[in-house]
Amino acid sequence: MGRDKYENEELIKYGWPEDVWFHVDNLSSAHVYLRLKQGQNVKQIPPEVLEDCAQLVKDNSIEGCKKDNVNVIYTLWSNLKKTGDMDVGQVGFHDEKAVYNFRVAKKINMIVNRLNKTKVERNPDLAADREQRDKEERHIRKKEVVEQKRKEKEEAEKHRQEKEMRSYSNIMKSENMRSNKDVDDDDDFM
Repeated sequence: MGRDKYENEELIKYGWPEDVWFHVDNLSSAHVYLRLKQGQNVKQIPPEVLEDCAQLVKDNSIEGCKKDNVNVIYTLWSNLKKTGDMDVGQVGFHDEKAVYNFRVAKKINMIVNRLNKTKVERNPDLAADREQRDKEERHIRKKEVVEQKRKEKEEAEKHRQEKEMRSYSNIMKSENMRSNKDVDDDDDFM
Protein backbone atom coordinates (compact mmCIF):
# COMPACT_ATOMS: atom_id res chain seq x y z
CA MET A 1 0.00 0.00 0.00
CA GLY A 2 1.29 3.43 -0.90
CA ARG A 3 1.21 5.93 1.96
CA ASP A 4 1.37 8.99 -0.29
CA LYS A 5 1.34 9.91 -3.96
CA TYR A 6 5.11 9.37 -4.27
CA GLU A 7 4.92 5.84 -2.88
CA ASN A 8 1.90 5.25 -5.12
CA GLU A 9 4.03 6.35 -8.07
CA GLU A 10 6.73 3.81 -7.17
CA LEU A 11 4.10 1.08 -6.90
CA ILE A 12 2.74 2.03 -10.32
CA LYS A 13 6.21 1.96 -11.83
CA TYR A 14 7.36 -1.39 -10.39
CA GLY A 15 4.13 -3.39 -10.19
CA TRP A 16 4.00 -7.01 -11.25
CA PRO A 17 1.71 -8.38 -13.97
CA GLU A 18 -0.08 -10.49 -11.35
CA ASP A 19 -0.78 -7.48 -9.08
CA VAL A 20 -4.33 -6.17 -8.69
CA TRP A 21 -4.63 -2.42 -8.03
CA PHE A 22 -7.38 -1.01 -5.76
CA HIS A 23 -8.42 2.65 -5.40
CA VAL A 24 -11.45 4.64 -4.26
CA ASP A 25 -13.26 5.80 -7.39
CA ASN A 26 -13.07 9.56 -8.08
CA LEU A 27 -11.48 10.37 -4.70
CA SER A 28 -7.90 10.48 -3.53
CA SER A 29 -6.86 7.35 -1.67
CA ALA A 30 -4.01 5.00 -1.07
CA HIS A 31 -3.15 2.56 -3.83
CA VAL A 32 -3.56 -0.95 -2.46
CA TYR A 33 -2.09 -3.90 -4.33
CA LEU A 34 -3.02 -7.54 -4.04
CA ARG A 35 -0.54 -10.02 -5.53
CA LEU A 36 -2.27 -12.96 -7.17
CA LYS A 37 -0.73 -16.40 -7.50
CA GLN A 38 0.61 -17.44 -10.91
CA GLY A 39 -2.28 -18.41 -13.18
CA GLN A 40 -4.93 -16.79 -10.96
CA ASN A 41 -7.15 -14.07 -12.42
CA VAL A 42 -9.15 -11.15 -11.02
CA LYS A 43 -12.45 -13.02 -11.10
CA GLN A 44 -11.01 -15.70 -8.79
CA ILE A 45 -10.39 -13.31 -5.89
CA PRO A 46 -12.48 -14.51 -2.92
CA PRO A 47 -15.21 -12.05 -1.81
CA GLU A 48 -13.68 -11.80 1.70
CA VAL A 49 -10.35 -10.68 0.21
CA LEU A 50 -12.11 -8.13 -2.01
CA GLU A 51 -13.93 -6.80 1.06
CA ASP A 52 -10.64 -6.55 3.00
CA CYS A 53 -8.90 -4.65 0.19
CA ALA A 54 -11.87 -2.34 -0.35
CA GLN A 55 -12.14 -1.58 3.38
CA LEU A 56 -8.40 -0.86 3.50
CA VAL A 57 -8.60 1.52 0.53
CA LYS A 58 -11.68 3.28 1.93
CA ASP A 59 -10.06 3.66 5.36
CA ASN A 60 -6.95 5.20 3.75
CA SER A 61 -8.85 7.83 1.79
CA ILE A 62 -9.13 11.26 3.37
CA GLU A 63 -12.59 11.86 1.90
CA GLY A 64 -13.70 8.27 1.39
CA CYS A 65 -13.31 7.26 5.03
CA LYS A 66 -15.98 9.81 6.00
CA LYS A 67 -18.55 8.68 3.41
CA ASP A 68 -20.91 5.74 3.05
CA ASN A 69 -21.58 3.93 -0.23
CA VAL A 70 -18.14 4.44 -1.71
CA ASN A 71 -17.14 2.73 -4.96
CA VAL A 72 -13.77 1.02 -4.97
CA ILE A 73 -12.35 0.19 -8.38
CA TYR A 74 -9.82 -2.51 -9.09
CA THR A 75 -7.97 -3.87 -12.11
CA LEU A 76 -4.81 -5.71 -13.00
CA TRP A 77 -1.64 -3.64 -12.75
CA SER A 78 -0.97 -4.29 -16.44
CA ASN A 79 -4.17 -2.37 -17.25
CA LEU A 80 -2.87 0.81 -15.59
CA LYS A 81 -1.80 3.53 -18.01
CA LYS A 82 0.60 6.27 -17.04
CA THR A 83 1.33 9.14 -19.42
CA GLY A 84 3.80 11.98 -19.03
CA ASP A 85 1.12 14.64 -18.59
CA MET A 86 -0.42 12.94 -15.51
CA ASP A 87 0.22 14.12 -11.97
CA VAL A 88 2.32 12.08 -9.57
CA GLY A 89 0.31 9.04 -8.43
CA GLN A 90 -2.38 9.53 -11.08
CA VAL A 91 -3.25 6.73 -13.53
CA GLY A 92 -5.60 5.92 -16.38
CA PHE A 93 -6.57 2.60 -17.93
CA HIS A 94 -5.75 0.86 -21.18
CA ASP A 95 -9.14 -0.89 -21.16
CA GLU A 96 -12.04 0.57 -19.16
CA LYS A 97 -13.93 -2.72 -19.50
CA ALA A 98 -11.23 -4.47 -17.44
CA VAL A 99 -11.91 -2.19 -14.45
CA TYR A 100 -14.19 -3.69 -11.80
CA ASN A 101 -16.29 -1.99 -9.11
CA PHE A 102 -16.85 -2.99 -5.51
CA ARG A 103 -19.37 -1.04 -3.46
CA VAL A 104 -18.46 -0.38 0.19
CA ALA A 105 -21.68 0.50 1.98
CA LYS A 106 -19.94 1.57 5.19
CA LYS A 107 -16.75 1.13 7.12
CA ILE A 108 -16.56 -2.18 8.95
CA ASN A 109 -14.35 -1.46 11.96
CA MET A 110 -13.83 -5.14 12.72
CA ILE A 111 -12.15 -5.69 9.33
CA VAL A 112 -10.09 -2.49 9.45
CA ASN A 113 -8.94 -3.19 13.02
CA ARG A 114 -7.96 -6.77 12.13
CA LEU A 115 -5.97 -5.55 9.13
CA ASN A 116 -4.25 -2.84 11.15
CA LYS A 117 -3.33 -5.28 13.94
CA THR A 118 -1.82 -7.80 11.53
CA LYS A 119 -0.10 -5.35 9.22
CA VAL A 120 3.64 -5.60 8.73
CA GLU A 121 5.39 -2.52 7.42
CA ARG A 122 8.29 -3.05 5.07
CA ASN A 123 10.20 -0.79 2.77
CA PRO A 124 11.17 -3.16 -0.04
CA ASP A 125 13.39 -2.24 -2.93
CA LEU A 126 10.61 -2.37 -5.52
CA ALA A 127 12.96 -2.07 -8.49
CA ALA A 128 15.18 -4.93 -7.26
CA ASP A 129 12.17 -7.11 -6.44
CA ARG A 130 10.73 -6.56 -9.91
CA GLU A 131 14.08 -7.28 -11.55
CA GLN A 132 14.44 -10.52 -9.54
CA ARG A 133 10.92 -11.58 -10.51
CA ASP A 134 11.57 -10.84 -14.17
CA LYS A 135 14.89 -12.70 -14.03
CA GLU A 136 13.18 -15.80 -12.59
CA GLU A 137 10.45 -15.60 -15.23
CA ARG A 138 13.04 -15.30 -18.03
CA HIS A 139 14.86 -18.34 -16.60
CA ILE A 140 11.63 -20.38 -16.58
CA ARG A 141 10.78 -19.31 -20.14
CA LYS A 142 14.30 -20.16 -21.31
CA LYS A 143 13.97 -23.66 -19.82
CA GLU A 144 10.61 -24.06 -21.55
CA VAL A 145 12.08 -22.99 -24.91
CA VAL A 146 15.02 -25.40 -24.51
CA GLU A 147 12.62 -28.23 -23.62
CA GLN A 148 10.37 -27.39 -26.58
CA LYS A 149 13.36 -27.39 -28.97
CA ARG A 150 14.51 -30.74 -27.55
CA LYS A 151 11.04 -32.23 -28.12
CA GLU A 152 10.90 -30.83 -31.65
CA LYS A 153 14.33 -32.30 -32.40
CA GLU A 154 13.24 -35.71 -31.04
CA GLU A 155 10.06 -35.58 -33.14
CA ALA A 156 12.04 -34.66 -36.26
CA GLU A 157 14.47 -37.53 -35.66
CA LYS A 158 11.61 -39.98 -35.05
CA HIS A 159 9.88 -38.76 -38.22
CA ARG A 160 13.14 -39.11 -40.19
CA GLN A 161 13.63 -42.67 -38.93
CA GLU A 162 10.05 -43.63 -39.76
CA LYS A 163 10.42 -42.16 -43.23
CA GLU A 164 13.66 -44.07 -43.72
CA MET A 165 12.00 -47.31 -42.63
CA ARG A 166 9.22 -46.83 -45.20
CA SER A 167 11.71 -45.97 -47.93
CA TYR A 168 13.10 -48.53 -50.39
CA SER A 169 16.32 -46.58 -50.87
CA ASN A 170 18.30 -48.72 -48.39
CA ILE A 171 17.20 -52.09 -49.73
CA MET A 172 19.14 -52.13 -53.00
CA LYS A 173 22.46 -50.75 -51.76
CA SER A 174 25.52 -52.75 -52.89
CA GLU A 175 26.88 -53.11 -49.36
CA ASN A 176 23.64 -54.82 -48.31
CA MET A 177 23.72 -57.31 -51.23
CA ARG A 178 25.37 -60.71 -51.43
CA SER A 179 26.28 -62.75 -54.43
CA ASN A 180 26.57 -66.48 -54.86
CA LYS A 181 30.14 -65.90 -55.95
CA ASP A 182 31.01 -64.72 -52.48
CA VAL A 183 29.64 -67.84 -50.85
CA ASP A 184 32.18 -70.60 -50.21
CA ASP A 185 30.29 -73.73 -51.11
CA ASP A 186 32.25 -76.98 -51.35
CA ASP A 187 29.30 -79.16 -52.00
CA ASP A 188 28.34 -79.83 -55.55
CA PHE A 189 24.69 -79.39 -55.96
CA MET A 190 24.50 -82.16 -58.45
